[in-house]
Amino acid sequence: MRRSILSLSILALIFTSCSDDDSVTTVSSDVEAPASYTFEREGQSTVSFSGQTTRILMGDELNTSLLDNTQTETELLSMFAHQQGDSDFLNNELNASDKNIRSKTAASRDFFFTNSTASNAIKTQFETWISEQVNEIFTAWDDTAAEGVAGQIQEAGGGSIRYVNAKGLEYNQAIIKGLIGALMTDQMLNNYLSPAVLDQADNIANNDNDITEEGKNYTTMEHKWDEAFGYLYGTDNPTNPQLNQDSFLNKYLSRVENDEDFAGIAQEIYDAFKLGRAAIVAKEYELRDQQAELIKEKVSEIIGIRSVYYLQQGKNFLANDKGAAFHDLSEGFGFIYSLKFTRQPNSDSPYFTANEVDTMLTSLLEGNGFWDVSEQTLDDFSDQIAARFNFTVEQAAD
Repeated sequence: MRRSILSLSILALIFTSCSDDDSVTTVSSDVEAPASYTFEREGQSTVSFSGQTTRILMGDELNTSLLDNTQTETELLSMFAHQQGDSDFLNNELNASDKNIRSKTAASRDFFFTNSTASNAIKTQFETWISEQVNEIFTAWDDTAAEGVAGQIQEAGGGSIRYVNAKGLEYNQAIIKGLIGALMTDQMLNNYLSPAVLDQADNIANNDNDITEEGKNYTTMEHKWDEAFGYLYGTDNPTNPQLNQDSFLNKYLSRVENDEDFAGIAQEIYDAFKLGRAAIVAKEYELRDQQAELIKEKVSEIIGIRSVYYLQQGKNFLANDKGAAFHDLSEGFGFIYSLKFTRQPNSDSPYFTANEVDTMLTSLLEGNGFWDVSEQTLDDFSDQIAARFNFTVEQAAD
């Protein structure tokens, strides 16, 4: 790849910090980052992440179908575990694909390669929520929700109608927000940005010698980095991201970026992806890894911020608008579930362990669940989450 395509010259002074010890590592390099995520070899693009785009589009269709009470349990489960050629989607290109959501859920090299028990349990959890959406929610579609009774509940002032289980939880929100962690974040941070994947087998030697994959214009290392990029920008414009282009990470990066307390995070992540990819081209692997650590920190932060945001929004509505409160708490429930797939930079650990996450989720649904959850519980969990990151509850709550 010709250096001339790298149109924005940056002397890379890269700073990453781990929130638990505030350690800072500096890497100095003369690698140039491009103005946009554009990379070529012999005049042809080397960027490819079509598989990620496919799974995001499948997730978007699943998201819509979870609120279509004419769907059957079999139809929704088939969207989750699509088989090539089956007519599970409105989009025929998705039907023809050999990709599906289930196979990449809780499937990262770093977290699940040697822990198939945990991986299968997480896949089963999503399948259970999908089944419960049909068997508990669709069957009570026109009923009025109450403590211990599934059905519909309307937000105050003639607002949106929400469909909740007996504890006030919207399964569709748990599923979609949970996939932000279990699919998008886990694959990005714990798989494709992992040295175990980037440097697997002969990847370094092949990248050093510009040996591309058979029939392709990219090296394996380049492609793995692009696949991480695709889980965030797969349905967006990769050369000029607009954000809010899907139901998953791209949408919620937009939400966080639009909070003045976190403005600039979108550019930080995009710049790190560009510079890390440029470092691969330049064979500067320490610089590549520093960018990966920055991405891990910032993408994890999105999940932490939105967890606190929805807990606090739910608390604010709890007394006077149960419909709005339950909607926000359901989104918060899904984001908390996603915390177990985050990644502390310069470590092998998520920001919250699976046990810590499960303890919070169990507490939220104790007794009558959201119907009688206390404001103190929501504040306590907000404090716990914010304390693991570099933001305050007040910043995230706006």
